Amino acid sequence: MNAPSKLAPVIPDHVPADLVFDFDIYADPRIDSDVQGSYQRAINKAPDIFWTPANGGHWIVQRMDSIAAITTDPEHFSVREMQIPRVENPPFMIPLSLDPPENLPYRRAMAPMFGPKAIKSLEPRLRHWAKTIIDGVVARGECDFMADVAKVYPVSIFMELMGMDLSRLPEFRDLAERFFDAQNNSALLDQLSGQIQAILVELIEEKRKNPDEHLMSHFVHVDMGEGKPMSDGEILAMSFVLVLGGMDTVTNVTGFAYQQLAQMPDLQKRLAADPAGLSTAFADEAVRAFGVVNTPRLVVKDIDLLGVPFRTGEMVLNVLPVGSRDDRKFEQPNLLDIDRKRAAHITFSTGPHLCIGHVLGRAEVRVLTEEWFKRIPAFELVPNSERAFRTGTVMALENLPLRWDS
Repeated sequence: MNAPSKLAPVIPDHVPADLVFDFDIYADPRIDSDVQGSYQRAINKAPDIFWTPANGGHWIVQRMDSIAAITTDPEHFSVREMQIPRVENPPFMIPLSLDPPENLPYRRAMAPMFGPKAIKSLEPRLRHWAKTIIDGVVARGECDFMADVAKVYPVSIFMELMGMDLSRLPEFRDLAERFFDAQNNSALLDQLSGQIQAILVELIEEKRKNPDEHLMSHFVHVDMGEGKPMSDGEILAMSFVLVLGGMDTVTNVTGFAYQQLAQMPDLQKRLAADPAGLSTAFADEAVRAFGVVNTPRLVVKDIDLLGVPFRTGEMVLNVLPVGSRDDRKFEQPNLLDIDRKRAAHITFSTGPHLCIGHVLGRAEVRVLTEEWFKRIPAFELVPNSERAFRTGTVMALENLPLRWDS
């Protein structure tokens, strides 16, 4: 876990005492390796929206309907700053850092590459990578699932999608991990952002000279209307957020899901008996139960909403993984249940900032699960192994030792 914040506790005068609940999003002692479950249990008794004095003081929103109300109200809650605590020069990412309608042209530019038809055409490559990576560990009878599978599979897919040099995979992965670990360190955040952007600038130049069918080339040559291309700055800002999302999000959802699955032998038997038939239901439920992204907002206009006095300049954290485990929306929300009737959740946010990669993310989990259970029908956690984790704006499982009969 990250080190606790050294900022002094802050409780503004306008915040009612009954809305204060002390919780450190980076280092709360109540969180354990069952991050989503322990997070939900830790704040379940708190108000639906509460003020925590940690990390400079900010609001936390935990209920699904409340999160939806805030993420669909850009007039009062802006995405232009997404760091807690606030930093002087927050990263600027397109379309993530743009409120509607400014974000819409960029989402339209991305949509053809991330829609259901495009992702279906990618499935042979998803399957290739799943088979290749699992075949690399199956004979060993054990692996660190995070290092050997979850941190390699979606990154390989995404780098191929972008048209990146796959020999640089370890370098890209390391940069992404360090970036998310640095969320409470503005100087290091700036340094790592600069390193990632420098690599992306090289890629932009390469695709301008040598266009191909990959995503970066699409950005370089896309028509934004009336024959106008995107500027290098726009391409860089858009690529930055996609690289970070492609490097980290599916990796962590998959890791948390398999940590739980390793403790459910009966569910493993069902998946092994019918991997193709049950992998979609598993992927859908894994995404609901093991979300990893918490989305900040900056209050840009005073509003009293849902009984809470939000004031300009305050930060708000929408805890999407907890919202998708809202016990007012789901029975036994902390249970991984592939027979659960499919219902709307908020893991990928909603409204104008619905994650553009949600179709790809589900497909990656589904295909990996199919290929895993064809090769490894039963597995378990390595006994007495420690599983380090990260909290903050993006949650992560750092290691996951598994074993099976080879």
